[in-house]
Amino acid sequence: MNAYDTPPLPGLTEPAPADRPAADSNGLPTLRHLDWPALVAELDTDGVALTPPLLTPEQCAQVREMFDEPGLFRSTVTMARHRFGEGSYRYFAHPLPELVLALRRQLYPPLAHVANTWAARLGEPGFPGLHEDLVAACAAVGQHRPTPLLLRYEQGGYNCLHQDVYGDLTFPLQVAVLLDEPDRDFTGGESVFVEQRPRAQSRPIVRRPEQGQGLVFAVHHRPVRSARGWSRVMLRHGVSTVHSGRRHVLGVIFHDAR
Repeated sequence: MNAYDTPPLPGLTEPAPADRPAADSNGLPTLRHLDWPALVAELDTDGVALTPPLLTPEQCAQVREMFDEPGLFRSTVTMARHRFGEGSYRYFAHPLPELVLALRRQLYPPLAHVANTWAARLGEPGFPGLHEDLVAACAAVGQHRPTPLLLRYEQGGYNCLHQDVYGDLTFPLQVAVLLDEPDRDFTGGESVFVEQRPRAQSRPIVRRPEQGQGLVFAVHHRPVRSARGWSRVMLRHGVSTVHSGRRHVLGVIFHDAR
């Protein structure tokens, strides 16, 4: 058992021994190759976990090219205008592209299991087991707008440390999938996390995913065992400066926005 003493996650088979993501008959990812107990142990240790590839290079290119199709999006944010950094990102509109929707729905159930473990440790309300029920709960509190987004950084682009909280109902985990190949399509642009520990200096965490890999991480806070039980540890995330090329990321956020 890992540090969470997490039982086998319901509804998931053993990870398939594959270097590439499994796909269904429609070419959509099935994610059967993910070792969830190992990912949960990594989340427990760092609040950040790096998955095997979730998307093939071809799927990465498909999603990356969506950035230039404005009809797919409900809004665009120019980061410098708000002093968020340098770059831009676009929030997908309903209906979500099939591939994005498949990732959102398939990643959610095991992450809901983790989220409910965290909630129990911190004495917080839990979350439904299916994503459509989370969407309904968001709508009940006035959060109707989809939050999956596509980010683009040119040379010199970066993202300041932040948290993706869009309303009163916040699911505590999210996933970022890198869509380009490091050192070929861009240099720099590492994923940066800063953990604010109680009564201690902040801890930096840097991850450098490969194309198609996902970073699973805490949106806002997570439980960490302390002398008095469990403490809330805050986490913020950002992106270091892109030195050359262009970097794209698919952000899979599970709660909707007000």
